[in-house]
Formats: sequence, structure tokens, C-alpha cells
Amino acid sequence: MKDASRKIIAGAMRSDEAFKEALEQALDELGMTVQELAKRAEVSPSTLYKITTENRSPSLGILRKIVGAFREAEGLRAGNFIAVIAARHVLDEVEERSVSIGDGTVRVREYPASTVEDAIVAAIRAERDGAVAVVCAPIVSATIEKVVDLPIATIMPRDSVTDAIRLAARKSES
Repeated sequence: MKDASRKIIAGAMRSDEAFKEALEQALDELGMTVQELAKRAEVSPSTLYKITTENRSPSLGILRKIVGAFREAEGLRAGNFIAVIAARHVLDEVEERSVSIGDGTVRVREYPASTVEDAIVAAIRAERDGAVAVVCAPIVSATIEKVVDLPIATIMPRDSVTDAIRLAARKSES
């Protein structure tokens, strides 16, 4: 289930009951127990039991920890990739699947787009998925900068996509 964290957030925004249902469904679909979630989220099991068995609302901090734990379980850990939004033929040129930044490494995740609208939707999706930066074509970069709160690097025809990814990685550090 790749949408558990989004369903949990949507449930929390609707009502306590919808949040509880989304949380229980996510636990079932990922085969996770409340104890395992507690350990992953670094939340006491008693707090999670109160949320799942009683009509208790989680604090914003607890909600963030729960969502973060599900994002990690789904392989969507925030902050560990740069989104490259481009046409498929440009994405086919990307040779590196990770970029070194200082002492760490950031993965590269591809988001194919064939229209400006596709690129905007991909940027929003990348931000939701936890991207640290976006690499895209100059024709959409100004628009994408208006809709996401991420550093943007543009792919210039004279430059390689890899150079743009390295620029995005440097921008994400500041």
C-alpha cells in the first residue's frame, strides 16, 4: 500500500473516526501491529492504543510521527531523493541513480511528463513523496517554483541532466 500515509492524513483532516479507520486499514494492509508502529514512530504503545481503541485525537506531533513511520514503511522516507521531471527520452539519459552530497547520498527518482500539466502534477506528487529538490525543464521551472516549496534546478540543453541533479543536491542542502 503506497498511499497509507496520504490516506491517514486525509482521514485526520476529515474526522477522528476517519483517521482511526485509515490508521487501522493501513496497519492491516502493511501487516504491521500497533507495537511495531509504536517502535517505528517512537511513540508509546499506550498512546497508539488510546487512539485506536478510544476516541482520542492525536496531537500534531504524534500525527507527524505516525505519518513518518508509514512513509518510511512505504519506502517514501522524506528527504532522501531528488525528483527529475522530464520527458521519457530525457529520463533515459540519466545514468546516475544517486548523487553524493557532502557525507551523504541522495537518490534520484524519475517522474515522466509529456506536457506542462504533467510536469506540474509530477512536481506536486514529488513534494508529497518527500523530494528534497526538483530538476525540470526551464519551460516549467517558473511555474513549478510557484506551486511547490522545494529548490528547483533546470535542465539546460547545453548541460547534462546529471549536472542539473548535482545542482539540485547542492541547493537542497541550503
